[in-house]
Amino acid sequence: MDTLTADEEVVPTAEVQQSEHQEFDVVVIGGGPAGYAAALHGGLAGLNIAVVEMEKVGGTCLHRGCIPAKEFLETASVFRTVVGAKEFGISTEPPVVDFAQSQARKQKIVDQLWKGLQGLMKKRKVTTFAGVGSLGPDHVVTIDDGAGATTKIRGTHVILAAGSVPRTIPGFEVDGKVVMTSDEILALESLPGSAAVIGGGAIGCEFASMLADLGAQVTILEALPKILPGCDKDVTDVVLRSFKKRGIGVRTGVKVSGHTPAADGSSTTVSFGEGEELKVDAVVVSVGRRPLADHLGLEGTGVKVDARGFVEVDEYMQTGEPGVYAAGDLVATPALAHVGFAEGVLIIDQILGDDVVPVDYGKVPWCIYCHPEVAFAGLSEDAAKEAGYDVVTKKDPYGGNGRALIVGEPDGIVKVICEKLPDGKAGRILGVHMVGPWVTEQLGQGYLAVNWEATPEEVGHYIQPHPTLSEAFGETVLALTGRGLHVG
Repeated sequence: MDTLTADEEVVPTAEVQQSEHQEFDVVVIGGGPAGYAAALHGGLAGLNIAVVEMEKVGGTCLHRGCIPAKEFLETASVFRTVVGAKEFGISTEPPVVDFAQSQARKQKIVDQLWKGLQGLMKKRKVTTFAGVGSLGPDHVVTIDDGAGATTKIRGTHVILAAGSVPRTIPGFEVDGKVVMTSDEILALESLPGSAAVIGGGAIGCEFASMLADLGAQVTILEALPKILPGCDKDVTDVVLRSFKKRGIGVRTGVKVSGHTPAADGSSTTVSFGEGEELKVDAVVVSVGRRPLADHLGLEGTGVKVDARGFVEVDEYMQTGEPGVYAAGDLVATPALAHVGFAEGVLIIDQILGDDVVPVDYGKVPWCIYCHPEVAFAGLSEDAAKEAGYDVVTKKDPYGGNGRALIVGEPDGIVKVICEKLPDGKAGRILGVHMVGPWVTEQLGQGYLAVNWEATPEEVGHYIQPHPTLSEAFGETVLALTGRGLHVG
């Protein structure tokens, strides 16, 4: 990717004449994954595109989400490797975490990706406006630069992709020191000695895993009956065993009611459940994200926002206003960067007049980067049964996989859920669920199998390289055909 500074690309609002609207084929409000994917895809096709971004293109994913979080999780992975190096016959000094150095490395990676993204925007002739965009009648977008200047531009088509912000909960006002969300924890220069993570979803489990691996005492407080909702139970059980082994406390079915900060501001005591308390140095509020529709305006348009703040769209991402679309975290679809990419591309393809197929949200790939990693596509066993399917399932543990033993990560399973045919055999693959070493990099085969409604007989023809972690998927599928080599 080209690398150049963002300042070379961003057009200040004052540079555009106030007396007339600059016209574009597409105006995108928001430069996160959905927005920049649409811009890059449309720019490649020759469309004249403008992106309105109030901070930096790349959005939460690049600057305060996916990329920074995974860098810190990789720091935790390296630390685990060094701590366990003696098992491989390598002697090292006891490792020490310099989190400020990891923070600097994270920022270097983010900046490199951001500059590369800006370079691509320039190469594809995408105009970027700095400011907050709001939509009015006739597809006119007003850009407020925050310093008193406004600019009006117009798009033949408009894409709303303003993204999301972390949700907060009453009684836990964020101060960035003791109480924080994902935004604040990703900006820390040093780590707390202990933490309560409120929320046991994907983000909460990632932060809990990272903090614990780097030496913090961590407790997850989850109001639902289980952590990682949506994951197959057998997968969640593996994560729970790993968390317990590493000293991560997990309390499910408990609600938090508030906290009492220490007089010196160095710690706080969290109240939860039936009169229980937990003293910690930090509280990480990880209860999901809310759509950022606050500044979109929308007066005089047919765009509707539901009670939860999501912009309403049909399966083609079209709002109630002709020519206006919405995508990414702003709509009630899985809040995943790659889903935003797909939605942005889908919108542009429609604008170009191509035949399009709506995103099948029930089959998108999910990846959770805690240790051990989790990845899945399609239905879990329980969800398949609830949907009315008779199922056949098979599990293959990584404990019997040569590569997993070599890298020292034998904990985990691959589980494949299939529709049960009248003769009792396994039919189309409904779901593939993995937990273990680098499963986020192994899901591709499973994702294709689920989306192509393939059967184990068909997928069994795949030749798996040996020795690899991906053999576990191949072994599981072969076992469903009754011809498993190493699986009973």
